[in-house]
Amino acid sequence: MRWALALAALAAPAAADPRFEPVAVPAHVYAGGWEHFVGGGVAVFDCDGDALPEIAAAGGTKPVTLLANRGGMVFERAPLPEITGASGVYALDLDADGARDLMVLRVGPNVFLKGDGACGFAVHDFGLPDGGAAWTTAFSATWEAGAPSPTLAFGNYVDRADPEGPFGACDDNLLLRPGAEGWTQTVLTPGFCALSALFSDEDRDGVPTLRLSNDRHYYIREGAEQLWSLTENRFLGPADGFEAPSIWGMGIASRDITGDGRPDLVLTSMGDQLTMLSTPDGHAMAPFDLGTFAQRPHVGEDGRPSTGWHAEWGDVDNDGDADLFIAKGNVDQMPGMAMADPNNLLLNEGAAFREVSVAAGVATTERSRGAALADLDGDGRLDLVVVNRRAPMEVWRNASAAGQAVAVTLSQDGANPEALGAWVELRTEAGLQSQEVTLGGGHAGGATGPLHFGLGAAKAAEIRVTWPDGTVGPWRVVRPGRVTLRR
Repeated sequence: MRWALALAALAAPAAADPRFEPVAVPAHVYAGGWEHFVGGGVAVFDCDGDALPEIAAAGGTKPVTLLANRGGMVFERAPLPEITGASGVYALDLDADGARDLMVLRVGPNVFLKGDGACGFAVHDFGLPDGGAAWTTAFSATWEAGAPSPTLAFGNYVDRADPEGPFGACDDNLLLRPGAEGWTQTVLTPGFCALSALFSDEDRDGVPTLRLSNDRHYYIREGAEQLWSLTENRFLGPADGFEAPSIWGMGIASRDITGDGRPDLVLTSMGDQLTMLSTPDGHAMAPFDLGTFAQRPHVGEDGRPSTGWHAEWGDVDNDGDADLFIAKGNVDQMPGMAMADPNNLLLNEGAAFREVSVAAGVATTERSRGAALADLDGDGRLDLVVVNRRAPMEVWRNASAAGQAVAVTLSQDGANPEALGAWVELRTEAGLQSQEVTLGGGHAGGATGPLHFGLGAAKAAEIRVTWPDGTVGPWRVVRPGRVTLRR
């Protein structure tokens, strides 16, 4: 099969299976009733410029927590305005002032926090509508050509004011575009209870589309996944080559794993975690024996279907290909779904993925929700953060005997300082890796920071950037460590 051959070409043998060690951090729990069955996102980002990322986690009925990174995997609570009702958190430099800000998604009015570049945050509206009474559960951002500010998408869940709800009462979603007179609002209707959103240039035509992953638990019928065109200002459909599955959509993971330069997808759900591999015309279902569908618990005696939430690609063993982490957990007490539902860590071995979470030490069975893979201690290995519902947040240090890696940060003057929408290619004798700079996806949060490329046995690599305006930079030699490419 084409994708299996491409995966095999990218793969390099790892020295040993990944191993993670638990890290003690100040306690944080995502709590609440049915309005917090979903959500529980975490933002991992550097808010003070020391290259050690902080952790900001939604708390549901408990306050949002900010943990400052003091180095050596030591985290301390840091001041933050008290915000409850939060379902998710995303970090981005909204006003292009060089400091990352926070978008806090809530059940009720969203809250936006302006960063000062030293991990201080203050409530600031940025001229944005706060969403009113909406139950916001998804977010993504991109930067359109010539725009002074990013284009923002907010995905909303059930309309709590609908007297006929909650079933069949999915709320509409909102697209915000910057203009000379402020933000222009476009209501994306119909909404099908979005739980994840992602702007991505899936077909590599230079213009991103907005993918919405939707929960059929509440739209019941006549709903599906959605793809919005920014150029045509409409949802795409079968006539456009977009065949939308109807799933209990909860998270989006996007990355090129086949080597064709286009993003492949994992869409988390109840039961199968759908893996969609890119084709010249869109996406096609991956073969089941690829090993990424993770449809049932892989340990224990509970044989009921799994419930997937946050999914994220990341090269945890630095062998030059992308592995897959999936956070799992029952919604609450759904009898048809597994209760002891361990998280997945699926190791990319070329033609297929292999479950290694038990040996790695991350197969916990709490009701996991949001998560992030990020290098928390600057040692070149991806560590792991997982937010749990009604149980403490978990942090693990990657202690694997892994290869080396390159962490790539992009920077450009003026608007879009973090180069959202850029593509970075890295090549070694083992093959070509491609990653897109995106903000969104996952489940209610994720990591914002350098793109992580494992090098395997290579001592150096060549790298080039396709910048958001389509300009292609030259190939340049890079060595293991941190690299900042400025334009």
